[in-house]
Amino acid sequence: MTTRNLDALFHPKAIALIGASNTPGSVGQVIAHNLAQGGFAGPVLPVNPRAASIGSSLAYPSVEALPRPVDMAVIATPAPTVPGLVAELGAKGCRAAVVVSAGVTGELKQAMLDASRPHLLRIVGPNCLGFISPRVGINASFAHIAPAAGGLALVAQSGAIAAAALDWAKPRGIGFSHVISIGDAADVDFGDLLDYLAIDPDTKAILIYLESITDARKFMTAGRIAARSKPVVVIKAGRTSAGAAAAFSHTGAMAGSDLVYDAAFRRAGMLRVGGLRELFDAVTTLSAGLRVHGDRLAILTNGGGAGVMAVDALTDRGGRVADLQPDTIEAITRAAPKSWSHGNPVDILGDAHPDLYGKAMEALLADKQNDAILVMNCPTAVADSTEAARTVVAASAGKQGPWGRPVFTCWLGDFAVAEGRRAFAAAGIPTHETPDEAVRAFMHLVDHRRNQELLMQTPSDRRRLNGGAAAARAIVEAALADGRRILTDPEARAVLKAYGLPVVDDRTARTPAEAAAAARELKTPVALKVLSPDISHKSDVGGVALDLQDPAEVLEAAESMRARVQAMRPDAELEGFVVQPMVSRPKALELLCGLAHDPTFGPVVLFGHGGVATEVLADRSLGLPPLNDVLARDMIARTAVSRLMEGYRDRPPVDLAGVADVLVGLGELADDLPEVLELDINPLLADADGVLCLDARIRLRAPGETAARPAILPYPQAMERTVTMDGAETLTVRPIRPQDAPRIEDLIDRSSPEDVRLRFASGFRHLPPGWAARLSQIDYDREMALVAENGTGEILGVSRIVGDPEGETAEFALMVRSDSQHRGLGGLLLRAILDHARTRGIREVWGDVARHNDRMLELAENLGFGRRAGEDVARVKVIKRLDLAPQPAA
Repeated sequence: MTTRNLDALFHPKAIALIGASNTPGSVGQVIAHNLAQGGFAGPVLPVNPRAASIGSSLAYPSVEALPRPVDMAVIATPAPTVPGLVAELGAKGCRAAVVVSAGVTGELKQAMLDASRPHLLRIVGPNCLGFISPRVGINASFAHIAPAAGGLALVAQSGAIAAAALDWAKPRGIGFSHVISIGDAADVDFGDLLDYLAIDPDTKAILIYLESITDARKFMTAGRIAARSKPVVVIKAGRTSAGAAAAFSHTGAMAGSDLVYDAAFRRAGMLRVGGLRELFDAVTTLSAGLRVHGDRLAILTNGGGAGVMAVDALTDRGGRVADLQPDTIEAITRAAPKSWSHGNPVDILGDAHPDLYGKAMEALLADKQNDAILVMNCPTAVADSTEAARTVVAASAGKQGPWGRPVFTCWLGDFAVAEGRRAFAAAGIPTHETPDEAVRAFMHLVDHRRNQELLMQTPSDRRRLNGGAAAARAIVEAALADGRRILTDPEARAVLKAYGLPVVDDRTARTPAEAAAAARELKTPVALKVLSPDISHKSDVGGVALDLQDPAEVLEAAESMRARVQAMRPDAELEGFVVQPMVSRPKALELLCGLAHDPTFGPVVLFGHGGVATEVLADRSLGLPPLNDVLARDMIARTAVSRLMEGYRDRPPVDLAGVADVLVGLGELADDLPEVLELDINPLLADADGVLCLDARIRLRAPGETAARPAILPYPQAMERTVTMDGAETLTVRPIRPQDAPRIEDLIDRSSPEDVRLRFASGFRHLPPGWAARLSQIDYDREMALVAENGTGEILGVSRIVGDPEGETAEFALMVRSDSQHRGLGGLLLRAILDHARTRGIREVWGDVARHNDRMLELAENLGFGRRAGEDVARVKVIKRLDLAPQPAA
């Protein structure tokens, strides 16, 4: 459904309250009071069959008796009555209902949805606190506090948390554009509301409290769109790991659902926080317009202990202490006592006078080696904290340099520093009570910037191997046809090899004698492993022997291994042995890579520290496929082992590009082979010479076993095709890729100013920063862009549609490079994008065209578009219905 009819919730003309009551303290009485006191400009019509009036308002005995249509209703009646009331409201033209009633579950919930569907009536709830929109005077809730109007929208799955948030925000002067408690989210969910709030002009930032989501792809699509336009800050309840100790693979055991939510929030450009106070602190910081360009913090303090606390907090949160330039140290040395710290933190000692704060601030603001400055003060009897604050305000005003670096302050204490904090608040400088809170605010900016960069990054290409997916699929289908869900070691390595992942050479042997013969063929020291579809962790049953020097040792080890495994696992089927050359890479790191399947978000890729102690170390990060090199490198950077990968002592840095390519390849495998339920590469050896998949396990989904679809739609490669223009030049028409950003910039740069102006209704000559990434990194679930690419990789034209949240209408755009026009390319691209729109079930496509853009208007007319006057007299709206059968030619 998404945003259909949500205007009736946010901007109703009339409201009905079903279950209104005069009984003090009842839900119906509290909601009636809140609605009456909210200031709503339209009528509020209470319904109660046993009361003549509710308060001073005339009551009506039934929905049927209401004297006029209502856009929105609030239902606060016993659960069994809800489906019938929804049906009555829908028949009366109501388009939105807030169901606060609890107990609407199972068959009752389905009956409620069935009653709403014919009327397209949207339902918030059931079992919710209600809906509040202070700007339009709606308080359709039983909250104990009426919030002030403001720019924050709060969407909460828990009514109790929503009420607590209102209680916390009230004394702090925090206002809301909307507060929506979605309860059980039977209909209206997070995805719907993110779609609506993303374009709501009254909402400047979105706050989310969630416990779970049901439609991951809808949530990710809407969340990525919303996070591009305004800050989205989220609390996720329930941080315990869902990984089971008895999981098939290390990956499955470590891919806890909370980690998947973490990965999803980052991928969507959202910022995750830990609690209500941090939620409001974060959105206050993000909404203040502060920006950082990195994670390096300069710390100025008059107390060494406070500086140490700030450094500890910064390190724990993944930030860095800025390295001060020599000129900065020299400038501070000239003004400070000889015993100042001569480094960062800049400890100017407890008796520091206000003017020293000013001079130190000037030096730090001039130093481009920091991304923000934290100024702290511990009150003493020999220096005035208030005057120090005023000096910092004066030094910061208009002097933050070309980078616009933010200044954070922390005046420790209470009574003695209150006036200083007021001075910072009046100047708009963030001030905090403790070093940890101040550092946390800085890291909110850092983490949000990182997530936004991931949202907009332009990755590089990865070469997909021709036939790789087909070869891997053949192996998977053969195993399933045999009734097997576990691939053998050779099969697992063959699947990895099909995706270009480097694997160790191996030989399979049915008997100890064949294993000895394989060792003779390999001519090097070998490793011997038991081959069994029933044994995942071979070392647990003595199924691994290393560094066997000759065939005789292999024969003896194989016979002993067979006896040992049969004794420990008499139920396991033994198919033989795998013989591999011993890999001697003494300086290689053991890493872990893999795939797991989350019941909500579908396939996830995992990376971390490998080896036998991988669960103990629990050093890992997750990512949602499809991945690219940028996202893969970010996954790597979020682990502790990444610091070892940078090189240490006599070990050079590992091949980071090779490791990232393995993660990208696993993401492609997850997209191509949904039958793969778990995949484990442990260890992945990595050193300066490259990477090698030493051991792999793959478990398949059983036939008929359902699994969640991928949360992010992968690149639709099946849409690629070739066309011939002018009977000679061959072009590739394909969906746009994120790595096309430089080619989109080239397309604009090589087009005439008039063509650029007609396409973007703007006078810019080159695309503004970030536009090319936004135009090339699209969500294939909501929009599509097709490019025409020539043999040298240049993009000659782009057609695009962006669908509405309902998937029924879409806006199109078209641009052809100026020197490639008049060849029919525009018509080809526009027809191709219209064909795609039809396959998606889009009913209507429209475009906003400049009135004097004769060529575009003529093309639209030739393709059957009609015209409609736009709101702007200088533009024309062209519209084409795709759900109507073409008319026969006259």
